[in-house]
Amino acid sequence: MKRSERKKLKRKGLRNFFLGLTTIIVLGIIYWVYQFNSGQSLAGEGLNKEDGTEFDPFEAEDPQFGEINVLLLGSDARANDADARSDSLMIAHYNQTTNEVKLVSIMRDTYVEIPEYGYQKINTAFALGGPELVRKTIKHNFDVDVHYYAMVDFTGFPKIIDVVAPDGIEVDIKSTMSHGIGMTLKPGKQVLHGDQLLGYVRYRNDIKSDYGRVERQQEVLSKVKEQAVSVHSLLNLPKILGVVNPYIDTNVDNRTILTIGKGLLTGKAQGMDTMRIPVENSFEEKRVNRVGEVLSIDFEKNKQALQDFLSAQAEVSDSEVNPE
Repeated sequence: MKRSERKKLKRKGLRNFFLGLTTIIVLGIIYWVYQFNSGQSLAGEGLNKEDGTEFDPFEAEDPQFGEINVLLLGSDARANDADARSDSLMIAHYNQTTNEVKLVSIMRDTYVEIPEYGYQKINTAFALGGPELVRKTIKHNFDVDVHYYAMVDFTGFPKIIDVVAPDGIEVDIKSTMSHGIGMTLKPGKQVLHGDQLLGYVRYRNDIKSDYGRVERQQEVLSKVKEQAVSVHSLLNLPKILGVVNPYIDTNVDNRTILTIGKGLLTGKAQGMDTMRIPVENSFEEKRVNRVGEVLSIDFEKNKQALQDFLSAQAEVSDSEVNPE
């Protein structure tokens, strides 16, 4: 074969390669946009991000040593509800070195000192000053830095679940659940979907009251996390983002989201460690004038337990990490 012919074949091969690559990119963009729009079409009206509500700037420290703490606020807010409080308050911890995920639930009736407002239930901090005041309150009482926040509107929970886990989530219901959730869930092992699962995690009228609700929330989030890093969820990521977008208000940047997502997909860490604040044998239930029923806690014991749990080298006892 002549040299000129070889050059022509080489140029033709390069041209075909770039044409193929361009086609793949274009098809990928079309797929992404289609899936994202498909997800948005499934979503309804979520958090009203343009309702004029202004929170103080979130002045968190930058993450250190690859350990990221995200404040998760489950909102029970309704439209134009000026006194909305956080229905659920959690800290999600991610370690970039080990790819471990940990989840801490802080009981909403925990009696803490809110900077500039005095002692109140911790969920009051959100109503008084939004995510930034919740961050300050956690730092002030437990000396733990939170780097980002994500406010989640519970009205979108069923739709998010049905996209992330289309086959549902298996749970074991101990007793009949009905009061306050608009449905009846019978006892036994069963697979729950969107609306049913929302009722399952919000029910608080069993013998464990709010403690049982926290346990169920941690259980479901742990199982959803497993579904979220599956091949199915990876292929449906644009659709999931489209569904999630109206229901989550967050300051987590795209780079951090991609870093965490990549780590979870490629990492070997399994499951998710959970913890509840206050830990066992560190609090008592009291009634405080103008505040109501609260959990009066041993601050030093809970602060140490929380810091130990979030530390990569921690070894926390089972009774403290995930009490029965």
